[in-house]
Parts: sequence; C-alpha cells; structure tokens
Amino acid sequence: MIRELSPGLAKIAKNELNENPNQVPNDLMNIKEWISKQPHLKARTDDQWLIAILRGCKFSLERVKEKIDLFYSLRTTAPEITLRLKPTEPEFINFLRLGTCVILPQANNEQRPCVILIRPGRYDIEKYSVAYLMCILYYLVQILVVENDTATVIGTQIAVDYEKVTLNHLAEATPSMLRKLVAVSQESLPLRFKGSHHVNVPSGIEVIFKLISGFLGQKSRERLRIYKNKEELLQSLPKETLPVEYGGTAGTIDEILDYWEKKVIEYRPWMEREMEFGTDESKRIKKDHVDQGSFRKLEID
Repeated sequence: MIRELSPGLAKIAKNELNENPNQVPNDLMNIKEWISKQPHLKARTDDQWLIAILRGCKFSLERVKEKIDLFYSLRTTAPEITLRLKPTEPEFINFLRLGTCVILPQANNEQRPCVILIRPGRYDIEKYSVAYLMCILYYLVQILVVENDTATVIGTQIAVDYEKVTLNHLAEATPSMLRKLVAVSQESLPLRFKGSHHVNVPSGIEVIFKLISGFLGQKSRERLRIYKNKEELLQSLPKETLPVEYGGTAGTIDEILDYWEKKVIEYRPWMEREMEFGTDESKRIKKDHVDQGSFRKLEID
C-alpha cells in the first residue's frame, strides 16, 4: 500500500517526476515482474521502496531497472562500503552515535529538500574509515525514503562540515574510493540530490573536490557550494532544520541522533530482511540491457 501524497507534493510529482497515480500500479507490477525474471538478482519488492526508486528515476522504467541492479550489485562489487557496518549489529549503533552522518529534521515547508549532515572529522581514523560513514548514510537513507515523501519527491541536500578533518582523513580519498562513494551515494540510492554545501573546508581539499567533480553529473557540480563558516551556511539552509550547534532550532545533534537510533532499532526486522538481498554475478544474463548499458559504464575498480 502506497501513501497518498499531499496535494502540494502530488502536483510536483506529476509535473517534475512524471508520476501518474493511475499508472503507478502498472509500473509497480512491471518492475516486480522484471525483478522476478532476473536470475542473478534478489531484491526488495515492497511498494513504498519501489515507488521511491520510481520517483528517483522520474518514472523511467529502464532507469529504475538500472538503479535496482546497481544498488544490489554494489553489495557484491563494493562490500567494503555497503556491508562494512551492518545495521543489525551493535557496532552500527555505536558508530551512529559519533554523529558522522545525521539526517536532519524536515523543514516546516514540506517543499524544501531534506538535509543530510556529514561530519567526517568525528571519527577516529585509527579505528574507522570513511566506509563506516558511508554505511550509516546507506542504511539511514533507506529508512528516509520509505518514510518521508518529501525526500522522494523534492529531494535531499548534503551539508558537509570538515571541522576536525585531518590529513589522514583526506588520505583516504583515493580515486578508487571516491568512485565507489559516488556510485553508492549518487547512482544507486533512490535520491534526488539538490545540492551540496561545504563548510570549514581545510586547505588542500581542492584536489579532492576536483577528483569528485570528475565523477559527478553536470547538475551536481553546479550545485556544489563552499562556505567560510557556519553563519554563511545558516543563510542557505532552513533554521528549523539545522541543529542548535549550527545556529538552528532543530534541537541538539545528540537529540537528533537519539531519534535515528530509535528508528534503526524500530527497523531492525526490515534491515534483517535487507541483509538477504543482493546479486549472484555468476547467474547474470550477459545480454541483459542493464549489464550492457549504464552498469558497465559505472563498473567499480
């Protein structure tokens, strides 16, 4: 059963995403039928999950197939990112509490993008890696798009705070790792990215921005913004979305993390099932459109 959109979101979904409520049942049926015929693919077929992917692909069934295939194939080709932390294990909660990745509360205006705050300087480079942060993002986003229609219709923005980031953190940003991070975050997740905001940027990171830009699409490059301080960031993002530590009114980061910790626990059965999904590349039909098309183009090193 799919939630009914509010009138405002329904209008945007129709005009910008080509969503036709009368056609959605057929779209879902077609995607489920396609999944059932892929011998290499074991994928989730919940309606609310699939509608998130349909919206992220503007209801292009071919793009939906490519995204689903890539999403689950990355479990095999990039397990160090997608499976480094499993949401069903205590270590996931322990790392979540560090606050490296926080999905911020929705703005009062449902037509403003959701904001995901990334703080890479919050983890000890001697104990963890950026792959842990990506795992938190990877699984929290799955909860977000199932629960939040604004995230699927309007999209999301990323805010990155580089406070406490060291040269050792930056050394992780190899071309191979950056390519995998972009494949997971931009290409496989059912999100519409509406821009990225960067604050407390350390010197020397320009090289990393240049590398990342090479993997990003044109729109993503144009929507990348750099700020001198948190005050400038506050001018671009809604005050009611940002934590008090950033001059906002959304509560403290710890309070927001408490909310997401409870959500992860609530979704544990959902995540336990999620761990069963993936691909068996030995069973992939080589002439499959996805294999020959964009999946090959996004092949992971």
